[in-house]
Formats: sequence, C-alpha cells, structure tokens
Amino acid sequence: MSFYCRSIESILTYCMCVWFSSCTAAERKALQRVVITAQRIIGCPLPSLEDLYNSCCLRKAKIILRDTSHPGHSLFELLPSGRRYRTLRARTNRLKNSFYTRDITALNNAFRL
Repeated sequence: MSFYCRSIESILTYCMCVWFSSCTAAERKALQRVVITAQRIIGCPLPSLEDLYNSCCLRKAKIILRDTSHPGHSLFELLPSGRRYRTLRARTNRLKNSFYTRDITALNNAFRL
C-alpha cells in the first residue's frame, strides 16, 4: 500500500488539479485502469482518480481562500447567502473545464454535503 501511495499515486496525481479536468473520458478510463490494476495487485480498495481529483481541488480551494494575495482569490466570490460561491460564466468548453471553474464547483458541492 505504501509503495502505491509513494510511487504510482504520486505520479498519477502530479498537478492533477490542472490537467484532470481537461482529460477526455477515454483518457480518464485509461488512467483509472492503472488504479484498478494496482488495486488487484495490492488486494485492497483504492480511491478512484475522481475522488483524488475532488480532494485535491478542495485542498487547493481552501489554500486560495486563505491567501488574499493569491491571483485567483478574487474569483471566489460569495453569493449573498454566504454559503456558496458564484460560479464563473463560461461560453467555451475550455473555460468550463478550467481549474477555477471546476474548483468553485467542487467547493460548492462540498458545502452541499
């Protein structure tokens, strides 16, 4: 288990917050196959790449929210209710799949839980 976390998972999750949202379904499936193969070899359940991506995004969002000097801090605008953040308007898929748009969505979904 520790070998998987230190080597395979660290390679798969390197800068995951940036590249995972722009992956196609076929690319995500191919990457998930690596996790499933490792799961079979180790013999214990492992988190999916989607779960790792969501936790990575939440961690980054919390860091950005705490740091007022971060360039993306102004993109996290609270709605009048004070419970959720305003999502960015996006016309293109490139912006819809960008880090900040996905990060705000992940943060809002975490509040819903």
